[in-house]
Amino acid sequence: MTARYLDIALRVNGEDISARVEARKTLVDFLRDDLSLTGTHIGCEHGVCGACTVRLDDAVVRGCLVLAVQCDGAQVETIEGLSDSGDLADLQTAFQQRNALQCGYCTPGMLIGAQELLARGGVPGRDTIREHLSGNYCRCTGYQAIVDAIESVAVARAKQAS
Repeated sequence: MTARYLDIALRVNGEDISARVEARKTLVDFLRDDLSLTGTHIGCEHGVCGACTVRLDDAVVRGCLVLAVQCDGAQVETIEGLSDSGDLADLQTAFQQRNALQCGYCTPGMLIGAQELLARGGVPGRDTIREHLSGNYCRCTGYQAIVDAIESVAVARAKQAS
């Protein structure tokens, strides 16, 4: 049996991409293998760990649960694109200052999830932060430093807005 390939065109981190991909290739595999965007990690491959988190047309999704062919005509933003744009600079600094990085494997997904939460505005409570990130597993930090970092950015952003 031969693999079926399809042509797709999408925008990744602001760059137009055209590619021929195997119909069953996941978005995370396409990003890593075909585009060398390795900041998006592969963890459980079942959508529960959050390591493969990306933004797809402004929605946060698990890249292991989306097929690359489903992204035809879409806009994808990875940790590389969000980092390069400066959208995450304050979160990245807070993660570093609060020692919320540890091994760093979960960090891209955590940052994208945190950015999604903070984009709502206001200062979410610690329980809200924990609940929002509950689909992102971290085996190193115990989450305390991650919640501290996100909370500190939320407070700082709220002060800037007022």
